[in-house]
Amino acid sequence: MEAQRTFTAFAGHRTIASGDIRETLLRTKECLDRGETAPVLIFEDQTGNQVDFDLRGTPEEALERLAAHPLFAGEQEPKRTGPGRPKLGVVSREVSLLPRHWEWLEAQRGGISVALRALVEEARKRGQSRQLARQAREAAGKFMWTMAGNLPDFEEASRALYAKEDGRLRSLTASWPKDIAKHLTRLVTEAARLEEQATLEEARTKATA
Repeated sequence: MEAQRTFTAFAGHRTIASGDIRETLLRTKECLDRGETAPVLIFEDQTGNQVDFDLRGTPEEALERLAAHPLFAGEQEPKRTGPGRPKLGVVSREVSLLPRHWEWLEAQRGGISVALRALVEEARKRGQSRQLARQAREAAGKFMWTMAGNLPDFEEASRALYAKEDGRLRSLTASWPKDIAKHLTRLVTEAARLEEQATLEEARTKATA
């Protein structure tokens, strides 16, 4: 199951909104409509990318424009062209395996196709865990570069981040604006969790190989 996308908005060095996209946009718009003068930036937490949204007009109009935003345009339900079950996109191709591989596949519950799909999905999940962990740490780096590039000890903090010296990173960022340091810690904590999860999955795979 894909993790829910979350976003965090800053006005200057202050966090003004955090949550799913609708909640974040509405709270950010409220802040702007009250006359916020500090620069407002919105970040996607899972990637660390800064994202621009059109917040003109009413709250309803701002939310309606999400459907056309590049981040969400591909998330619409596909249109059904007729009755019956939707096509699953299964493609048939030739596979060459050794006899012992065929014997093993034929002995699996559900048959060869089901067994092959299960093996592929398991391999994808293993690789995905490490990829998500890498992406999470890179997200912290992108956020830090944008929001803290001019703050004291930035270069040392950046080195600590990518060296996975998270304790040292917290020490180096302790003097930074509170909300920036807090959000960075949240991103780094999630990266460390995903890294530990990926390591455990890889260890289990080696143990059963």
